Amino acid sequence: MANILSAEDVYKSYGEKILVNGISFGIDDGQRVGLIGVNGTGKSTLLKMIAGIEKPDNGSITLTGKARVHYLPQEPLFTANTTVLAAVFGGDLPEMVLLRDYETTMERLAADPERTDEQQRLIRLQTRMDDLGVWDLEHEAKTILTKLGVTDFQADVETLSGGQKKRIALARALIQPADLLILDEPTNHIDDESAAWLESYLALRKGALFMVTHDRYFLDRVANRIFELYEGKLYQYSGNYDAFLAAKAGREAAVQASEEKRQNFLRNEQKWIQRGPRARGTKQKARTERYYEVLSEGPEESGGNIEISSASTRLGKTVIELKDVSKGYQEDRPLISHFSYIVLRNDRIGIIGANGMGKSTLLKLLSGQMSPDEGEVVIGSTVKIGYFSQEHDEMPRDVRVIDYIREEAAYVQTAEGETISAAQMLERFLFPGNLQWTPIAKLSGGEKRRLTLLKTLMSAPNVLLLDEPTNDLDIPTLTILESYLDDFAGAVVVASHDRYFLDTVCEKIFSFEGDGIISTHFGNFSDYVERTQTAKHGGDSDGGVLKETTNKVWVEKGTRPDAAEKTQPQATKSRKLKFTWAEQQDYETIDARIAEVEQLLKALSAQMEAAGADYGTVQELYKEQQALEKTLDELLERWTYLSELAEEIDKSRS
Repeated sequence: MANILSAEDVYKSYGEKILVNGISFGIDDGQRVGLIGVNGTGKSTLLKMIAGIEKPDNGSITLTGKARVHYLPQEPLFTANTTVLAAVFGGDLPEMVLLRDYETTMERLAADPERTDEQQRLIRLQTRMDDLGVWDLEHEAKTILTKLGVTDFQADVETLSGGQKKRIALARALIQPADLLILDEPTNHIDDESAAWLESYLALRKGALFMVTHDRYFLDRVANRIFELYEGKLYQYSGNYDAFLAAKAGREAAVQASEEKRQNFLRNEQKWIQRGPRARGTKQKARTERYYEVLSEGPEESGGNIEISSASTRLGKTVIELKDVSKGYQEDRPLISHFSYIVLRNDRIGIIGANGMGKSTLLKLLSGQMSPDEGEVVIGSTVKIGYFSQEHDEMPRDVRVIDYIREEAAYVQTAEGETISAAQMLERFLFPGNLQWTPIAKLSGGEKRRLTLLKTLMSAPNVLLLDEPTNDLDIPTLTILESYLDDFAGAVVVASHDRYFLDTVCEKIFSFEGDGIISTHFGNFSDYVERTQTAKHGGDSDGGVLKETTNKVWVEKGTRPDAAEKTQPQATKSRKLKFTWAEQQDYETIDARIAEVEQLLKALSAQMEAAGADYGTVQELYKEQQALEKTLDELLERWTYLSELAEEIDKSRS
């Protein structure tokens, strides 16, 4: 596998903050690297150094031969008065310059077909395009734009939204003939369908890929290496995101075991030193020096964790009720049409749909920030809403981090009854002491968003409305936010394109179907996808859509408890009340087989801990672990079935 880029002993800092501290790595052809880490640690800076936009303070980053690199920033820039298609053909590569000339000439001829000079120029350009073989690039550009939801190729880029500009820049990046493609948050501002298409496209793309993304499904399906940047160090793992989680757990277990050994050594040596042996020969002196050397080493940091308990106020019987609500900004294009729903106390609702369909509008209606054109929104008297918006108000630049949080609350009481200060909450949210006294102006975009999220949670809401909360948040923050929401004593309604987040958090899905129609589904995002796919291929016609009964109770088609109670006994009575020969054999041996698999899993866990930083070994062990866990699940399911059958047989004999 040919090497494309080599980084040796790279160091970069901003003021007193060290971003990367003597890191080294290589990128080979065909590798798809996902870079993860807490916001503000220098991920985007590392991408810019690899792209050649910034220089390291020390060390070197070297491209092999004539390797070509293209970089997609989070905030792309475009030349004024540029059409969508011309913007996609940006860059200095000969292919891109030729395509831009071709598009410009076509525009001139469209305005004045009789211009002979432009006709001759078009012929020359077509010949050069034949020579360079770039006709396919034009077709590919239009295909990619369409897949990303951009269909007006002649629109002026400056008139488009920020999300549309990001998708155009992504299309520009994808058609570049680059040996190394660098992407900073490529799935921001694209919907789930576009993200799934992008996964497939990048998985088949030739060349190397280096990307920062918080989309964990995207990492799982695209990346074959994971880099983790933490405290200036770079940890490298083979495999996708799932393999990274297993390998990191192994590394942290090894670190913990090493620290326990270090502490045992220090305890024993401290006793020896305190005894004060009279002989102070060379061996004794070396032993004493060794003690102080180990004492100064300290444990290796295993990575930051955000811990925050659920703090909320009491929620009464009425939460939020939407009564036949309609809303639109154009008469012929309703965003929401005659939608009704009663939000329950512990609802976990995910809102999905293409950009511009009305997801944010629905959240604003729920929050009372916006009034419906028709219908009524009733908000309970005890409801305290925490609203986390996509578009935050401008944060005060000169206000310090801790003062910004204290504006909301100096202290907060957790679900466990513990009272903790704003400073302690900031610590738990990865704002250490020195950063708490920093002016907000010096924070990164992701750090500002994390700070705003913390302020929302510290207001002790009992209803949380979250509009694209995963945008610009790092994976550690998302993981703990998911844990927080799992324990949150109130209702949560979230609009998001993050499929992993929706799967982890949500138990119902509101799907915007177009023309103001919102369908409601039980289950998380993956359940929704499975049902809609089944419906498309001739299964359940409503895809698991919730039905409203006369008493306003929402139930899923085919899953009413009374129906299940009526059908279950009949199924049991129809069974033959005795074991088959195979069932009898399984019943007699299954306990031992379960115990054997559990012992194998325990041994594998020990091997993973012992492997430590040998990530290749950890990955192989992780695959074995996954297979064994699947076997264990099957055995436990079989055990449950056989045990229930044995009980029925005993009852029939008594």
